[in-house]
Amino acid sequence: MKFSISLPTGFEGVMYPIPFVEPGDFVRMAQLCEKLGYDSVWGNDHITSQHYVRELFPDKAPNFYEVLTVLSFCAAATTRIRAGTALAVLPMRDPFWLAKQAATIDQLSNGRLVLALGIGAYREEFAAWAPRLAPKARRGEMMDEGIELMRRLFSERRVTHEGKYYAVRDVEMYPKPKADPFALWIGGHNMETVERTARIATGWLPGWRPWPELEERIKTLKERAAAFGRDPREIEIAPQFSLTIAKTAEEAERRYMESGLVAHRKSLAYTGRDLTKQVVANLVGSPDLILEKIDGLRKIGVDHACALMIPADSMAEFEDQVEWFAKVAL
Repeated sequence: MKFSISLPTGFEGVMYPIPFVEPGDFVRMAQLCEKLGYDSVWGNDHITSQHYVRELFPDKAPNFYEVLTVLSFCAAATTRIRAGTALAVLPMRDPFWLAKQAATIDQLSNGRLVLALGIGAYREEFAAWAPRLAPKARRGEMMDEGIELMRRLFSERRVTHEGKYYAVRDVEMYPKPKADPFALWIGGHNMETVERTARIATGWLPGWRPWPELEERIKTLKERAAAFGRDPREIEIAPQFSLTIAKTAEEAERRYMESGLVAHRKSLAYTGRDLTKQVVANLVGSPDLILEKIDGLRKIGVDHACALMIPADSMAEFEDQVEWFAKVAL
């Protein structure tokens, strides 16, 4: 199984104190993860602080670093490790320019970019970014149309597109991505996302779910991919989990439940996840327990414990968890 780390590009306030990360930490952590044997580093995508974050930190504003810019620096400072978006919010980005950025980084990194796309966890950010568009826009429709446009830009000589949300006329976009196939992943865990992934994506990056539900959706994804005439083995199954490792399972659970990540989970309760399962369903525990969980995930079809989110009060604690987990699992 592969393992990777989520860099704190947009997690101040969301799960970390404000301030938390310094700009130089991103490249340093990418280089450390490469040295330790991780598959990849990832960054998340926020443009403005969420309502609950403003309530928690009324006198401070979080630093949200633009994810593709950060990943380009990380890729330039490494040679092997992949760099991925977890996730890039497609409805809040122009598909043409996102395709151009992704192809450029993929070329410069020798094919090491993974572009995972999603609709965004917080509609309130979309409404703040595009108040004129938000009342009538359906982000799922924007996602589907944007992906269709991007896939054509990645593969066709010239592209003309007239859609509900986007339009281009006789556009040539070069260079194309270096990677073939280009690593275009879909993020999210609802059934619409499973169907979208089975049809077109090279990877699936859902958030954590209770394992019986995750196992069932992995099975469905593979069945639907086969129905579309695809080899299901070509789709990387890469759920995003949280990681808290301690000497005992009790200590790990205490640290996790005292962290800012719990408030983040509550803010996403609308997704229907059973929060009573958040400790057992994530990589929270002693080294032995975490190894047991990894074995269980492997058995239900997980290929990659992706973009591991690490609750911490400081970058020193974050780094300690990255190094400890590497000793246990890599």
